[in-house]
Amino acid sequence: MKKSLIGPVLLLALMFLLLGPGVAGASQAAADTGDTAFIIISSALVLIMTPGLALFYGGMVRRKNVLSILMQCFIIMCLVSVQWVLFGYSLAFGPDLGHITGSLKWAGLSGVGQSPFPGYSATIPHQVFMLFQLMFAIITAALITGSFAERMRFPVFLVFVLLWTTFVYDPLAHWVWGIGGWLRNLGALDFAGGTVVHISSGVSGLIAALILGRRKGYGSGPILPHYLPMTVLGAALLWFGWFGFNAGSALAANGLAASAFMTTNTAAAMAALSWVFAEWLHHGKPTMLGAVSGGVAGLVAITPASGFVGPVSALVIGLVAGIICYLAVSVVKARFGYDDSLDVFGVHGVGGTWGALATGLFASTAVNPAGANGLFYGNPSQLLIQLAGVLTTWVFAAVLTAVILKAISLVTQLRVSEEDEDQGLDLSQHGEDGFTDLVVGVPLTQSFSFTEESAPVLKESSAGVQH
Repeated sequence: MKKSLIGPVLLLALMFLLLGPGVAGASQAAADTGDTAFIIISSALVLIMTPGLALFYGGMVRRKNVLSILMQCFIIMCLVSVQWVLFGYSLAFGPDLGHITGSLKWAGLSGVGQSPFPGYSATIPHQVFMLFQLMFAIITAALITGSFAERMRFPVFLVFVLLWTTFVYDPLAHWVWGIGGWLRNLGALDFAGGTVVHISSGVSGLIAALILGRRKGYGSGPILPHYLPMTVLGAALLWFGWFGFNAGSALAANGLAASAFMTTNTAAAMAALSWVFAEWLHHGKPTMLGAVSGGVAGLVAITPASGFVGPVSALVIGLVAGIICYLAVSVVKARFGYDDSLDVFGVHGVGGTWGALATGLFASTAVNPAGANGLFYGNPSQLLIQLAGVLTTWVFAAVLTAVILKAISLVTQLRVSEEDEDQGLDLSQHGEDGFTDLVVGVPLTQSFSFTEESAPVLKESSAGVQH
């Protein structure tokens, strides 16, 4: 190298050394620390919803199946997390391919770094956005488990969840939220997942329940929840985490997040009340299970609308959600006789459908200028767009779920044997008993009465533990 070039080259090298960290720092500093902290916390809140759902469902199944439903929810957290990093996020939010799916350009999170990606958010790191969306994919797959609870083989469950997340959830997320997605381009509004999360899981759950068939003994006698306090705790965790679900979907710590937080709580409270009073009028007594079910129905219904409507609209959405979801669970299900074990369709399918359509009625640009006005604010076309999104999600989720389960059934049996079902999935699928050693090493397949000397005396009872 000529001596005359050594100086400039060394100078350029020194500039790169000095400016390199500065450029990287500037790129990272483009993220707003307040927004970033808020979405990280919101992501954690959404993640806690899945263990909350596990408890919510776990209390409603029979005691011989409690661990199986907890196991399914926990494994979904692990399985979907890996799928999302490898290729799921890229399919859902990656560079558009024909307005149908994302490409694999971001597979393995290639190109998904610490700098914001302005297409989705200009104030939070791309990795934080990715993590926030991951939590939605996890909870959606977990919701479906309630429909086929107590009867699907665990190996089938693993394959089903992986295929369903890849071929149903990921494309739907791209259609509605991904840059270039055709429903997004059409103008469909879904603030936090009415179509992508709730309709898809509710409809898919119904199809799964129909294909697997009823549980043994269903319809011949009551199949009762084994421990409602667990369900109440799960519902409380769901309500708590739902604030991250909906308020976090503003993707910033701002007024819109506050508005979504407020509408979420308002609709949940109203729906819990309307479900309880509908049940009271219909059956003569208000129940704890009805109250928590109504609260969840309200949370479901407000989800797509939470960032587009005001408080009075949230009250109406919650009021209607509690009533129609109660009727779906107590009247429609009984009329048609399908065994949706934990009422995923009645709450999430029906509630999500109402919420998506209600967004087309009550949405207002006064709440969110980035949205659109609904029917009651002078824009009837928005209701038609919402209807198109709902019908598309119903058909797509139903058909793809049926295809996936049919394909799996060609290779292996979908549901457990009658013997395994009688024994319970805890023992037959996992070799564990959720209540073993509760009292002096005695499993709760038997129940107890106590003598005056407080000595446990065993007596058989299919109705549960007696004290």
